[in-house]
Formats: sequence, structure tokens, C-alpha cells
Amino acid sequence: MLRVTLPVLHSGQLALFNQQQRLNVPRCGRRWGKTRFLEYLAGKKASNGGSVGIFAPEHKQLAEPWDHLRDMLDPIVRSANRNDGTIKLIGNGKIDFWTLNDNELAGRGREYDLVLVDEAAFTKSPQMKEEIWFKSIKPTMLTTRGIAWVFSTPSGVDPDNFFYSACNDDTMGFKSFHAPTSSNPFVPLDELERERERNHPAVFRQEYLAEFVDWSGVAFFSADKMLVGGQPVPYPARCDAVYAVMDCAVKGGKEHDSTATVYFAYSEHAEHPLTILDYDAINIDGALLEKWVPSVFSRLEELTVMCKARSGVAGTFIEDTAAGSILLQQGLNRGWNIHAIDSKLTQAGKDERAISVSGYYHQEKLKISDYAYNKLLNLKGSTRNHLLTQLANFRIGDKEANKRADDILDCVVYGIAIGVGNKLGY
Repeated sequence: MLRVTLPVLHSGQLALFNQQQRLNVPRCGRRWGKTRFLEYLAGKKASNGGSVGIFAPEHKQLAEPWDHLRDMLDPIVRSANRNDGTIKLIGNGKIDFWTLNDNELAGRGREYDLVLVDEAAFTKSPQMKEEIWFKSIKPTMLTTRGIAWVFSTPSGVDPDNFFYSACNDDTMGFKSFHAPTSSNPFVPLDELERERERNHPAVFRQEYLAEFVDWSGVAFFSADKMLVGGQPVPYPARCDAVYAVMDCAVKGGKEHDSTATVYFAYSEHAEHPLTILDYDAINIDGALLEKWVPSVFSRLEELTVMCKARSGVAGTFIEDTAAGSILLQQGLNRGWNIHAIDSKLTQAGKDERAISVSGYYHQEKLKISDYAYNKLLNLKGSTRNHLLTQLANFRIGDKEANKRADDILDCVVYGIAIGVGNKLGY
């Protein structure tokens, strides 16, 4: 007899499973086990001959469930194609995998006994709510009287967002479940308390308590966290290394884009391991960037001497997109000390990147030097401290963000991840 071993549900997952209705929407805290629960539901239904559709915003969010289900169901797999996103089983069970963003036809023309949507809060609004769900996905369950589970960690308050509406709008027809991280009995409570201490309070509420947070009035990167006693700090007398982060212009021709650079000192054993030493931003044609980059190297060498950096210059880190990709290739050819920022960080959304480093910022691991704090820069006819301005203006879920300059902000976020983040840049 062929046997399939499904994951064992923890008590929080089992409680939800036993209360399920046709349309279910759990709002889950981080590490609650939503993807594992999704895999259990898919494996159980498909192994019993059912048809399953699994949906997620992007392909990378489907890769791990595909691998896990392929291995889990191996004894009864008839065929499996990772590129096509299909697993077909002995006994007519099947699982299809669909990406949602920019795919209004996801699931269209198929018939499913079970629909599973992962990371639903991060689908595009209002496309997912108004088009994909009602016109493509929900009809797949019409003749089967199928069941749907829509999972996500909340992501702000937005009536146009599909997940927010599924949780809060009764006319959508969903039964809402609250699944904070603490309802997973395998999460150590002392570790959860450490997360509470290290994170911005609003981030903890959203990411671990699974609450909908209205970010509209939250100053996410308040300047006071970079100050000591209300004042900027002097350059470190000694440090381990200095480095720069560069965000290049020419990203689709947005006219407010400039090329920004932020310079950091890193001191491993200091109370505040990161210090912003300087920043700069210029409007320059992409073709001239390679001639401007050596000035960044020169500034790093000056800062190395001023801060007595034991290991010297750690390098200049550049986003591997658009003009940055060209610079990286030129730098490789010329032996420049430049490095691509990890793609796992650059491919994340701006809000996700900000949240990922917010704990370090909230713990005040980043300080700003008096030089950078007092520096005024004329950029596109406006003279001000553009670094402080961009940090102060940032809001999670800001629909007007694409109208504001954010190149210096991006450098600061990347710089925090590089300096004090873990090996994945978070």
C-alpha cells in the first residue's frame, strides 16, 4: 500500500481546521505556520483525489510549497513539472500553482475542490479584489462547492486590498480567523518577547500580533532614534571599516530620481555599531556615472583616515538593476571595490525592506554624525538636509510614494541591512 505522510498540525492550526467553513481567511502572525498549514490542506485534499489550486503573488512564494508537496506526495506522484507549476497524482488528484500579480487569468477555466491563497495581503490592489478573485478564482469552485483558504500576515489598512476586505467586509462572505504568532505552541515565548523589545511597536503589532495597523500617521524612521541626548554624534575615533551604499538613477526615467550615496562607519563592538558619516545625491546622466564613481572611492579613503578604520574600506554596495548593473560590470572589469547588494533584499518591496530593518533602527543601532546631520544639499533647486527629509517622509503603504524622491532613503535601508542585518540582509 502506498502511504503519504502529511505534516502534523499544532493546536492552533487544528483549531482553525475544525472550525472551517467554505470561505476562510486567517490573519497570521510570523512563524505561525501558515504555509505549512497550506501544504497540509493541499496534500490532504489531493491525496484523496481532489483538485487543488494554490495561488500566491509571485513565483518565489510558490517555490517552497511546490518542493515540499512534491516530496511529501512522492509515493503517489504520477507527474510533476516545476516550470508549469503542476503536480498530478495517482488517483486523479492534482495541484496547480498560480502567480497572481499581473495575471488576471490566474485559475480561469479550471475547476477546484480547494483553493489556497498565500500572502494575500501582498497581491496588487484593487486588481486582486475587483478582478482576479471574483472573475477568475472564485468561479473555479462553483460546480464543486469548493472550499477556499486565504492566508496572510496583515499589511496595513486599505479597503482596496483583497486580504483586508476579506477580513473586514462581511459582504465578501469569508469567516475570519485571528492567528497571532503566540497561538503556535512551538514558538518560544521568551524569543517572542525579544521580538517585541527589538521591533517598532507598530511592526510588532502587525507582524506578530497579526493586527491591522494604520500606518498613515506613523513616522517610521523618526530622527530621534539616530541621536544621543537629542544631538548627533561625532565621527567615531576608531571603527572597523567604512563603506558606501549607492542607489543609481535611470530607473525607468522617473524624473525625480537622482543618484544617491550614503557613507557608513561600522564598529562591531560599539554600543551603536553603525554611524552615517556623510551622504550625497546628484542628478547625472547614466553614461557619466562611471566617471563620477571614483569620487566615491576618494571620499571613502578620506573617511577611512578620519575614522581610523582598522580594515579600511569594505567597499561600495550597489543595487544590481538599471544603471547599477552597468556600473557593477564596469567595476568588475576595472577591479573596483564594488559589490552587488543581495538580490533577496533588492527584490523585496520598499515597505518589506523598511520593516525588515526597522528592528535595528528601533534599537538605535544606527546613529548619524554631526557632519551628516548638519549637511545641506541643493538638489533640483531645493536646499535642505535631504537625508533627514526622506527618512521623515517615509510611510508604510504610502500610495503617493512614487511621487517622492526616495533614493537616499533606499541607501540608508540597504546600509542598515548590510551593516547589522543577518546573512540574508535582514
